Amino acid sequence: MGTEAMPSGARIVRGYADDGAWDAFVRTQPTWTHFHLSGWSRVFRDVLGHEDCRLAACDSQGRVRGVLPLMRIRSPLFGHFLVSMPFVNHGGPLGSDEVVQALVAEAVRMAADDEVDLLELRSRTPQPIDLAVSHRKVAVLLPLPDSPDALFKAFPAKLRSQVRRPQKEGVTVRFGRDCVADFHRVFSSHMRDLGTPTHGVRLFEALADAFGDDAWTGVAYHNGTPIACGMGFRWDREFEITWASSLRAYNRVAPNMLLYWEFMQRAMAAGCARFNFGRSTPGASTHKFKLQWGGHDEMLHWYQVAKGGRTATPNPDSGMMSYAPRVWRRLPLPLANRLGPLVVRLIP
Repeated sequence: MGTEAMPSGARIVRGYADDGAWDAFVRTQPTWTHFHLSGWSRVFRDVLGHEDCRLAACDSQGRVRGVLPLMRIRSPLFGHFLVSMPFVNHGGPLGSDEVVQALVAEAVRMAADDEVDLLELRSRTPQPIDLAVSHRKVAVLLPLPDSPDALFKAFPAKLRSQVRRPQKEGVTVRFGRDCVADFHRVFSSHMRDLGTPTHGVRLFEALADAFGDDAWTGVAYHNGTPIACGMGFRWDREFEITWASSLRAYNRVAPNMLLYWEFMQRAMAAGCARFNFGRSTPGASTHKFKLQWGGHDEMLHWYQVAKGGRTATPNPDSGMMSYAPRVWRRLPLPLANRLGPLVVRLIP
């Protein structure tokens, strides 16, 4: 534990352990996201083995006045990182300006004391802090009307046709916790084809169990075969599809178009007002795919303190790592699925 006095009389607590009080505070904040909830820290700790370094600001009565979820990822090969939050799109501090500044100051001090290569706070919104900020990622958000019919009519004719095509081909979509294994079957195969290691099915099972009805797993099937998949999370009248894939062999059928449409209908039925397509690199093919639905970009604010000139977490497309995808694509899928979780857990 560590403490720091603040003008408000609060103190910073390292390793705050009251998940109930943490989550209750998070849900009161106007800029909270699902990834601020304590369940993410628990799953990353228990499944991936990373250290939970979360910080909380508590007043003199012990009440939470600010939070900063924070995980430590340490690897001799890739480096030493403190990230809020790793593997996902959002994180960063929540609280008043004064509290946020104190939380971030404590995180910066931790990074310096521990000789961390990169501290990265993945905030969705601008923060009142004086740190370098990266805008290398954007989210795509689509406002949702009251009914699926209104949304479908707003789509261009070409997009409507692309959604109908897999329906005519007999593709169906199913949701549920029991879809996680099929989700991972599609997701891991697609990622191997891209040359990217992926997490094991245990991580996605743990997330589904941790978040219950707010964790949605959907799979598109063709003649009983899973061919496209998605997993995402609902919070505060918003749903984000965090992971999605489809098998290249079925590109002609375009199952991902129907899959996304089914997720959107489900989100509207649940009372969501926003559909979040997740993060993208501006201009990439996935970014263009998301924009075609009529959404708009939301710039992300990823604040950083770096050592030795590092400006980002490891990127498989740069430097010596650019050779790795070429090798990974050649691996048999069972071997890729065995090795992938050992590698990707170290790349936040």
